[in-house]
Amino acid sequence: MDYKSSGVDIEAGYESVELMKKFVKGTMRPEVLGGLGGFSGAFDLSAIKNMDEPVLLSGTDGCGTKVKLAFLMDKHDTIGIDAVAMCVNDVACAGGEPLFFLDYIACGKNIPEKIATIVSGVAEGCKQSGCALVGGETAEHPGLMPEEEYDLAGFAVGIVDKKDIITGENLKDGDVLIGMASTGVHSNGFSLVRKIFDMTKESLDTYYDELGCTLGEALIAPTRIYVKALKAVKDAGVRVKACSHITGGGFYENIPRMLPEGKRAVVEKNSYEVPAIFKLMAKKGNVSEQMMYNTYNMGLGMIVAVDPADVDKTMEAMRSAGDTPYVVGKIVDGEKGVDLV
Repeated sequence: MDYKSSGVDIEAGYESVELMKKFVKGTMRPEVLGGLGGFSGAFDLSAIKNMDEPVLLSGTDGCGTKVKLAFLMDKHDTIGIDAVAMCVNDVACAGGEPLFFLDYIACGKNIPEKIATIVSGVAEGCKQSGCALVGGETAEHPGLMPEEEYDLAGFAVGIVDKKDIITGENLKDGDVLIGMASTGVHSNGFSLVRKIFDMTKESLDTYYDELGCTLGEALIAPTRIYVKALKAVKDAGVRVKACSHITGGGFYENIPRMLPEGKRAVVEKNSYEVPAIFKLMAKKGNVSEQMMYNTYNMGLGMIVAVDPADVDKTMEAMRSAGDTPYVVGKIVDGEKGVDLV
């Protein structure tokens, strides 16, 4: 008896690493020390000497049940972008620069080509956010999950000078809310998505005129990464006063997280066009408007608050990074929370 007879193929693990190396190489930064294959990832922090009070930031997340969609569509090259996005967007939301990322893939059976394809998406997410993929882990779990399934998670570490941390403490009445467009559902609420739609290959391959693509293509669109847009705003000399990454919990849970006591956010629902996928979901599933805004990003993946004098400069910087910004509301005095009007 050997390890392979128990369901764990060590040779497949070696092959996976070899296949993914070309993707990982494309994410390297000058600060990365050593190569892939060590027991830990090493990152040179000499640059922190240029900061007055360097602060490390971290974020960890997974893709939730969106991986089920990847299984059904047999499409595994973008789910890694979602894993990276969920982490680096949180780091950027605090004003930080993501430095490096590590992933964790648990699978029923290690199929090297599939694992390498998943990691290619992780590497793409790292390139989009400017962080290095310094390591990871692929764990084969026979008997714990079906052979064709996997789960994907990871974490990012970033850095910010303490004076530049976005806290929301200086928000004032009249500050303006600017939202950046999402690519769709991103990586939240897929348990509800799978209740709304018949999750079969035939259903996912169905073309909808209002979507301009198939249902599967609309749903699997990877999470937008906003790191470069927020960096462009900072480089433009704008001080972002508060920032909210709109993930699970939608508007009602995430926007209040960026507010201090005594400040309230007012979001105008008609200030931008809600993407067709959300309208289709609400209609097909008979989902209330309140539940939609309490579960999904509804077309805005990141919302920032800035001084009124900085609105034009902020939006210009976001556009220069390839994002689509909208003025979506304002900050008012009042009980901490959010109003959708």
